[in-house]
Formats: sequence, C-alpha cells, structure tokens
Amino acid sequence: MPTLLAAVGFGPTLVVVPERDVVALLATRLRRAGVSVAIVPDDWAMAAGGVDVVIGTRSAAWAPCPDLAAAVLLDEHDDLHQNERTPTWHARDVLVERCRRAGVPFVLVSPAPTLTAVVDYAGAGGVVHPPPARERAGWPRVTVVGRTEEDPWKRSLVTSELIERIRDPESTVVCVSNTTGRARVLACRSCRALIRCETCDAAVGLDDDGRLSCRRCGAVRPAVCQSCGAGRFANLRPGVTRLREELEAAAARPVVAVTGADTHPPERAGVYVGTEAVLHRVGPVDVVAFLEFDSEMLAPRFRAGEQALALIVHAGRIAPEVLIQTFSPTHEVVRAASVGDPSIVLDSERGRRELLGLPPYGALALVSGSGAGDLVAQLPADIAVGGDGTDRFLVRGPDWLTLGAALNSVDRLPGSRVRVEVDPPRI
Repeated sequence: MPTLLAAVGFGPTLVVVPERDVVALLATRLRRAGVSVAIVPDDWAMAAGGVDVVIGTRSAAWAPCPDLAAAVLLDEHDDLHQNERTPTWHARDVLVERCRRAGVPFVLVSPAPTLTAVVDYAGAGGVVHPPPARERAGWPRVTVVGRTEEDPWKRSLVTSELIERIRDPESTVVCVSNTTGRARVLACRSCRALIRCETCDAAVGLDDDGRLSCRRCGAVRPAVCQSCGAGRFANLRPGVTRLREELEAAAARPVVAVTGADTHPPERAGVYVGTEAVLHRVGPVDVVAFLEFDSEMLAPRFRAGEQALALIVHAGRIAPEVLIQTFSPTHEVVRAASVGDPSIVLDSERGRRELLGLPPYGALALVSGSGAGDLVAQLPADIAVGGDGTDRFLVRGPDWLTLGAALNSVDRLPGSRVRVEVDPPRI
C-alpha cells in the first residue's frame, strides 16, 4: 500500500496484480484511502474516463489510463503475469514499454524478483528493496529437513519431523509433492548423491539408450555417478495417491488429496496433500510441507531456482511455517528462503545464465506447428535452432530485438499453422 499510494502521488497510476482476489482487496483499501479506482475489465469505461488508479490482473497491462503518470507491477516473480496463449506476452514487459513511451516511472515489486527484472529493468525504472530486517520478518519460518544421511530408495517421504506436525490435532498441514510431468530425480545407490548435470546443475534422467541426459541444457553423458563413478541409481518419485495413504496412516486422521484437475473445493480436513495446486485451493493453514523439494530446485528448466523460490513465497503467504524436505540442504534456494535473502538465488543464476546465454543474457522462443520446420529453415545464421526435427523447435538469439526481427522477416507458407511462444516460462 505505501508503494501504491506513493505512485498515485505522481498522477494516474496503472497497477497490475497476478490474482483477482488481491485486486478486489487492494481496490477496497485504496478507496478507503480516498483514491478513485477502476477495476478492469469491469470498469473499463470508468478507466477510459480517467481515475486515480486503474487496477486489474494480467490483461490490465493493456487497459486505458489517460495521462498515465506511473505503473506498478505487484509480485513480478509470479508466472500468472505471463500470457501463454497466442500471442504470448508478459505483463511486465508491456507495462515497461508503455512507461518508456510515456516517459513515466514504473515499479516492480516482488519478494523474489526474477533475474530479468533485476538485470534488464532495475536501471530503467525501479525494483523495490525494503530494509533487510523488514524483508526477513515477512518471510515464513523455514524448517529444513536434510535427508542426505538416508537411503532415499528405502525411506518414505513421511519423515519424523513431518509426522510430528501432521499428528498435531490443532494444526492444519498442507503437503506438496509435484511429481506429475516433472523430470526424474535420481540418486546413486552407492554414495547417495543426487545425480545432476555437470554443466547446469539440473537433475538428469536416464534415456532409453541408457545415458544420462539433461533437458535443461541438452548435455549428455554416460550413466555414472559424478561423485563416486557407480552406475546404479534409484528413482525418487512416489505418486500423490500413495503419499495420501502413507500420510493418513502416519497422521491417524483423514488426509484429502488435491490436484489441479479437481473442479470442486476440497473437503475440510486437518491434512491435505497434492501438487502445487493445493497452495491455491487451501488456506490459511499452519504448516506447508514440501515433501520432495529437489524435484523443484533441480528441475530441467533454466528458471527452476526462481520458480522454486516463488513456491516458498506462496506457501509463506498461507502458513507461518514452511517445512522443506531435501537431499540438498545447502542449495541456494533453501539458503535464500531460510534467511529471507533472494539475492542468493539471483547471484547464482546470474553466472549460470550468462555462461549458457539464457535470458536475460539471450533470447528464446519456442516455434511449433505444421509450418514450424519451414519457418526455422529460413532464419539467418546468427539465430541458433534446436529441436527434434518434427514440428517443435527452440530458437535462440543474442537479444530480443534481433530474434524478433529474424522471426518477422521470414515467409510463412499459405495454410500452414505456426505458433511462436516468446520466452516460454517452462523451458
């Protein structure tokens, strides 16, 4: 609120928030402060007529705001700001460009800002940095359950620390396990080390040909442990259904499973388990427990660290305690969450992405569809093309303007269908 009221002091302000319920809450508080507010798209005509604040979710980045004097993007780290339908765009980039053209300031607010925001936009507008003590006070209490001394293929994810919390009849606990659609997490049966990519540190999986491959950077190597050289691995991926049964037995009370496919509100219970969708469907609670956080931190996506930290941020908004079970207790994401300092993740990501030429030190787009092969074949030599040779290609350029100009310069065959996904969030 102090940031929003300070922006209003410049004049008409455009505010973009990731979630609809937060829009309504902020609009009410602004009106109580004597500020005229239009919520878009419902109050589109009012916004076009002129008010102090135009506020809404992602699409509000395109809303009318006569005499725009400032713009504020809340929770810049949230993936909800990215529009994944055609055409793809990010609310942050739209706001920044509107402010650039109008010659007015913008502010990006986030407890865990992305590297793109810090590198590309901190000098042009602003990234809010509250005092360290105040920032740390806003983070949840993080309890780290290090599992490096366990045999990961023999032990359940229901640890003694977790049992202590789920057996407390006065506590409501949410257990998160993102296994659907995620990369395998392998552990060496000899030395118990997690198997990681030697180039980018992501988790790797076994291909059909028996080699270890990284879906983040494409590196391939023989199936041997990087720590001890052994060649026998355990796959650490129990499913939500099995977890619900184990949790129910350990808690001695009903456990409700929640997934993104559910269409009805979950039943009331003392313990919930599910994918990250459970964080959006249940709350407030007393504890959020991430049962296998390594699958988030080491996922084969170049933004895995940022996205894992964002999960902890979301969990901390519905629970005062976040419990993290991990075989990597010293990982930068765990350390950053424990001390409330997101710069730990940013510093680690900076060197890795600069080395690999990943955003914001490069530009990516995913080209797919029946005409994708013909399109990428026409791209100039300074645009790198990768893919499986069918109808899905990842193209890379030195910067966004170069990549955009190259994609716009090629001819598309009549009748062909091509989708260009700019800066895909899950690559």
